[in-house]
Amino acid sequence: MKIQIGDKFIGDDEKTFIIAELSANHNQKFDIAIQSIKAIKECGADAVKLQTYTPDTITINSDKEYFQIKQGTIWDGTTLYELYKQAFTPWDWQPKLKEYAESLGLICFSSPFDKTAVDFLEGLNVPAYKVASFEITDLPLIEYIAKKNKPIIISTGIATLEEIDEVVKICKDAGNDKIILLKCTSEYPAPIEDANLSAIKFLNDKYNVIAGLSDHTLGIDVPIASVALGAKVIEKHFILDRNIGGPDSSFSLEPNEFKQMVESIRNVEKAIGKPKFELSEKILKSRKFARSLFVVENIEQGEIFTEQNVRSIRPNYGLAPKYLKDVLGRKAKTKIEKGTPLSWDLIEQ
Repeated sequence: MKIQIGDKFIGDDEKTFIIAELSANHNQKFDIAIQSIKAIKECGADAVKLQTYTPDTITINSDKEYFQIKQGTIWDGTTLYELYKQAFTPWDWQPKLKEYAESLGLICFSSPFDKTAVDFLEGLNVPAYKVASFEITDLPLIEYIAKKNKPIIISTGIATLEEIDEVVKICKDAGNDKIILLKCTSEYPAPIEDANLSAIKFLNDKYNVIAGLSDHTLGIDVPIASVALGAKVIEKHFILDRNIGGPDSSFSLEPNEFKQMVESIRNVEKAIGKPKFELSEKILKSRKFARSLFVVENIEQGEIFTEQNVRSIRPNYGLAPKYLKDVLGRKAKTKIEKGTPLSWDLIEQ
């Protein structure tokens, strides 16, 4: 199973597709967004992801209790409108950011949060779409995205299994099976013990789709571990410097951390390899240090081989240890010096 996004293939036997989420980590400064994209490329990511909404397309400006954030999050004490006013990426930046990213060889796409954002991104000819965790229940929006027939990456952070069933079905009913499901823990930051990485294989097996991880834990341990468990896509927030501040800064990786994550993921991929048991040249050489049968006492011609004068020891120049029972009790064909590897031509037949 493989899906192509831009010039990258995702799926079986392919490298993990690593997405740097820019999110709000530009602090409403275009130059910081540009510098971030440059750093993302230097860190080894495959793609940079934007978010396409305005405060008015994602919520309304209201102080009513419904719109106040007070759930023990890092954003408590403000309203949804004020949060998104601080966090959104201006739409007039996005064509320029995409063009710059692509000039560096990065894939650039976005998360739309309503139909107008999808239409806008279609005008930019984005190669894929990302559905954020909190939009997974908006089936009309997801159907609208799916009908664009581009790869659709969906975070499952707040979804029940029944809701994941629904979203996969609506995509397939729309004629789009280019689905990637990301295990996600919608806590900011997310505790490691809530990562539940075993769900990655579950999503892959249950829905027959490519699965991966959208990670909000601190550090890089969880995304690295997820690759060993089958994640083919990793999404992680990126920030030039956490001192920039902003809504997502606390659980975003700085360049040196992101680069280390990428390098570690690539090393894990090499270590996973493929199930094979052919011995390499180096291993064949190392076999010389395996065990074999050696004469460990001087033996006269006609003397009987016993457990005292023949032993299985290192190195591997004599008969294999499995022949010890066949050797014991038989006679030496000739005089044998201690330290001689035992071979059949030294044994009377």
